[in-house]
Amino acid sequence: MAETRTRRDNVPAETSSLVGREEELDELAVLIGRSPLVTLTGVAGVGKSRLAVRTADRLRDSFCDGVWVVELSAEQNGQLIGHAIAAALGLREQAVRPQADVLADFLADKRLLLVLDTCDHLIDACAALLRRILSEAPHTRVLATSRQPLGLPGERLMPIEPLAVPDGVGAAESAAVRLFTERAQALVPGITLDPQEVAQVCRTLDGIPLAIELAARRLRALSVPQIAERLDDRFALLVGGSRTPLGRHQTLRTAVGWSHELCTAAERLLWARLSVFAGWFDADDAWAVCVDGRLAALPLSRLVDKSILVTDGSRYRMLDTIRDYGREWLCRLGEEEVMAGRHRGHYLARARRAEAEWYGPRQAQWADWAHRTLPDLEAALDHDDGFDLVTALWFVWCCLGRVRLGRRYLDRVLDRHADPGPARTKALWVYAWAALAAGDTATAAERAGEAYEAAMTEGDLVAAGCARQGAAATALVLGDLDEAARLAAESAGLFEEAALGHQAHIGLPVAETTLALAHSLRGEFDLAVEVLVRQWARCAERGELWARSNGDHVRSFAELGRGRIEAAEAYARTALEVKWRLGDPFGAAMAMDQLAATAVARGDGRRAACLLGAAWRMWTVSDSPGPGSSSYAAPREHTEHQARALVGDVVYEHAFDRGMVMDVDTTIARIRDSEGFDHL
Repeated sequence: MAETRTRRDNVPAETSSLVGREEELDELAVLIGRSPLVTLTGVAGVGKSRLAVRTADRLRDSFCDGVWVVELSAEQNGQLIGHAIAAALGLREQAVRPQADVLADFLADKRLLLVLDTCDHLIDACAALLRRILSEAPHTRVLATSRQPLGLPGERLMPIEPLAVPDGVGAAESAAVRLFTERAQALVPGITLDPQEVAQVCRTLDGIPLAIELAARRLRALSVPQIAERLDDRFALLVGGSRTPLGRHQTLRTAVGWSHELCTAAERLLWARLSVFAGWFDADDAWAVCVDGRLAALPLSRLVDKSILVTDGSRYRMLDTIRDYGREWLCRLGEEEVMAGRHRGHYLARARRAEAEWYGPRQAQWADWAHRTLPDLEAALDHDDGFDLVTALWFVWCCLGRVRLGRRYLDRVLDRHADPGPARTKALWVYAWAALAAGDTATAAERAGEAYEAAMTEGDLVAAGCARQGAAATALVLGDLDEAARLAAESAGLFEEAALGHQAHIGLPVAETTLALAHSLRGEFDLAVEVLVRQWARCAERGELWARSNGDHVRSFAELGRGRIEAAEAYARTALEVKWRLGDPFGAAMAMDQLAATAVARGDGRRAACLLGAAWRMWTVSDSPGPGSSSYAAPREHTEHQARALVGDVVYEHAFDRGMVMDVDTTIARIRDSEGFDHL
């Protein structure tokens, strides 16, 4: 083979701009300078080839022997890779020596960049050839694109992520929105787009550039909202339909289908079955749902290597586009209902365990689990027609701020199943608690009454205690303090009787908190503290946090009534920290309001206003009725009135706005730190 080259590169001309990859381009230039082999990995359509070609173009002047791009997608014979490279380099064919020997000799003293695009389907052959070349050509650099690593010593992997699509005002400036907008304006000059509508489309498409470009091409026939409505069947919608090329993939289906073809039969089956998960899952989840006689092992790591799964520590998930493709195959396999049933059964078992351990030392871990797996809990509930799962998750609805979501599922099962029984009785008291958290006192009182009558008929002391607690808290919110105290004491008595039969329930410290608050609102602060000391000890003995933080909140209120401002502030801070740690924005907002009340008591209206602003922001992110609800507005309005009286409207508004725009995590950290709190 002799050299016939006259050019210094063969980098193809690009027909459109590369949007949003500036950081990756800079990082690639550094990696190529340091490593003999850099491999770009990533999901189908993420733009590995475009990034490789743009990098090659940028580095033309960095290699005296040129930059050479070898496109391997059409090559099906691994033994011919060397010939493809030789052809790209402009070497004349000579069939005398093995191709690897010829290339190694030719490249031995060359300073060039070799770009091997699409190595996925020829991974072993590419690795074998590059092992030889790189061992004998110390100045040659190779940039490869593949959906999985080549597995060679010294290989540096650079995973290419989809384009980010942030929520809120930042969406308009995001790379994904800019890409859609640029392509849309090139296709339909003068078009006006709503950045938030575009962001929603890009978010649904996982920020995958190929999908975004294909979606933009539909603007000749559809508006952005119409595109968004049709993305439930993204593979049918996102086809080429243009003479302008988008690389080798003219549809989203062919791009993802290429990944599917590269998988083994076991990997394809696992891909299909894993599509039943709506969010993050771990190996235990996958094992419980997916493994059976047809699939005895879990090649999760291989699906990660092939860019089918995304990882975060020990957790996995699929992008929506990859999941949708897997679901199509799951339907073709006839396993959709079977896998949905396994999925539901797995999360029901986990929810039951979480409920059983909620009143104990693992509460924080179960709170994290609930927040993390909420998409899968919703998916399981969507395939569930009974009471078991929705009531086992009562702590998610009532303790972790997911009030509206819980009521939606509770409404559905209560409407469908009217026959009395213990399962319906539990759903009634759970609904009462959730309705009250949502500020719906009428429904809370009605459901609590129904639940109490049914529970007493069934002899269920725990359910009766929960029902009475719901009625007591409702009376408290409505201002009937005597009735609230009576019902709370009755609720506590029912729980204590149940505990004699080894049925300890978190409802007891919750009822004690309600009783203490009734005492406080009647001015009986010492009685309130007496109840709360007992309540705190009960929770501490079990290692429980949520009910204890409710007690700390009320203790702050009582201590403020006793004139002990420092103690009131300390208890409010403790309650706030626990609520935020557990992911209860509703409880955290109320604790922040209480902390503002202690600031007013100190005469610091500016800090009170700042805290009220921060609390308002918490209210807006909680699944609750918000600070304007009649149930919760009065104490907050009283604190605001006092703060305005202390500093005046102008200072108040300025401080309130400052609290509103502060990052919540930063605010919590400052409150936790005494010096930081002083500078709020």
